[in-house]
Amino acid sequence: MAGARAAAAASAGSSASSGTPQPQEPGLGELLEEFSRTQYRAKDCSGTGGSKVERIEKRCLELFGRDYCYSVIQNVNGDICGHYPQHIVFLEYESSEKEKDTFQSTVQVSKLQDLVNRSKTARCRGRFVCPVILFKGKHICRSATLAGWGELYGRTGYNYIFSGGADDAWADAEDVTEEDCALRSSDTHLFDKVRGYDIKLLRYLSVKYICDLMVENKKVKFGMNVTSSEKVDKAQRYADFTLLSIPYPGCEFFKEYKDRDYMAEGLIFNWKQDYVDAPLSIPDFLTCSLNIDWSQYQSWDLVQQTQNYLKLLLSIINSDARVCFSPGPPVPRSCVDDSGLLVHCISGWDRTPLFISLLRLSLWADGLIHASLKPAEILYLTVAYDWFLFGHMLVDRLSKGEEIFFFCFNFLKHIISEEFSALKIQRRKSLPARDAGFTVEDICMLRRKDRGSTTSLGSDFSLVMESSPGAAGSFTYETVELVPAGAQTQAAWLTALSERETRLQEVRSAFLAAYSSTVGLRAAAPSPSGAIGLLEQFVRGVGLRGTSSSTL
Repeated sequence: MAGARAAAAASAGSSASSGTPQPQEPGLGELLEEFSRTQYRAKDCSGTGGSKVERIEKRCLELFGRDYCYSVIQNVNGDICGHYPQHIVFLEYESSEKEKDTFQSTVQVSKLQDLVNRSKTARCRGRFVCPVILFKGKHICRSATLAGWGELYGRTGYNYIFSGGADDAWADAEDVTEEDCALRSSDTHLFDKVRGYDIKLLRYLSVKYICDLMVENKKVKFGMNVTSSEKVDKAQRYADFTLLSIPYPGCEFFKEYKDRDYMAEGLIFNWKQDYVDAPLSIPDFLTCSLNIDWSQYQSWDLVQQTQNYLKLLLSIINSDARVCFSPGPPVPRSCVDDSGLLVHCISGWDRTPLFISLLRLSLWADGLIHASLKPAEILYLTVAYDWFLFGHMLVDRLSKGEEIFFFCFNFLKHIISEEFSALKIQRRKSLPARDAGFTVEDICMLRRKDRGSTTSLGSDFSLVMESSPGAAGSFTYETVELVPAGAQTQAAWLTALSERETRLQEVRSAFLAAYSSTVGLRAAAPSPSGAIGLLEQFVRGVGLRGTSSSTL
């Protein structure tokens, strides 16, 4: 108990060190307790556990409704997918007066639901392409990878093999419908039909980019290909999409993260393992502006790899942006951006929510999505919706020490700087060829002594003060002088960057405090000495106490 109090005090202290502690979102503790107790399944939403899940889903709908008008794809009892939310949110447009006439989806939910029903067998475990984030008219989607022959011809047997013979694999199996049987009766046209529907769904959602996080071309179990992927589709059905192979370690690798006292720095994946056969492949036109040496990806540690992949995803969703300011009637489809993004791994419930959650939080920190949500609210939304309701198996991962869920939120300290800001990306791409006076890029190129005593936000390109007198997100006199008269937009941009750091730190602090008092303590060994030892390891590893290198 003394160890528990020490951990809680450390969490509270860390929150206070960066300002006034954020109030905990109502229900966050209950959410984490439920999440760490059982895996979500839509068909199990009955009884006491079901009422908790209903409260969680209701809260998610409320938080989405703060900033968006949305429709709901009904998945009651898991009729479409057993481990997707019962009420799948389809965001149509931002509900603010400023944005509602800027972007508006013309997708008809009835047609969308029909395509979902027809395409679900195309992907592993029936985890179809699902839009989860709306950013400037683009749908950012998630899914599992493509199903292989094994699953299409016997989902029940596939689930058993794929899970390695786990007892609950049979419970994941979905009922085989008459439509499934009809599809399986025609060997010749099976893939054309189901993948054809998958492609229709992708096109209907205006997806252009598909980012595959698998380290394999195909998932192999016991010598049999149990999944496939777009990049190795023999008929090249997905050739019209821009395919990116960005291999990222699976959840098993995150046991090493925990075993190293939650230190991701210096932790490098072993790319020479036999099953790793998917090379990194990114079209040149998507990498030229990022100043990253992609040929060195196998030498990156977990921090650098995650950072670089996130930069890539942020750059993609900021590409080809078209803004239509046509007031009045709904915006025509031609004005809605046609460069949506799909992110997937194998099952779509470990690596996929990691990057979906980081994207959501990064864009929120820039004030570009979920604009009205406070730090505690966006934390609740992404934990509940992106992780819990989309089937992340936290119970299983905790039992194996594979703490990819914890890594996601602890990693926020590594993306606070401006190089991860979509505001910077948008500004760089919209700059005129040259204007009078200094641009922000000009300022960044000045020598330190010429820029005044500025302090970095983890990057040499920041002009935001952290510790100088009267700072707290303000600018020095020297810095303001460098910005030409009439450049208020540049000053506002720099102010937004200081707010980005503060907002992400508040989310991380709130998560650490809640996690340490629920999930973190549950992992303690039964003996008092063992429990205290593990708590000390946890507190030290996440930077709550005793190290100068891991700061909030």
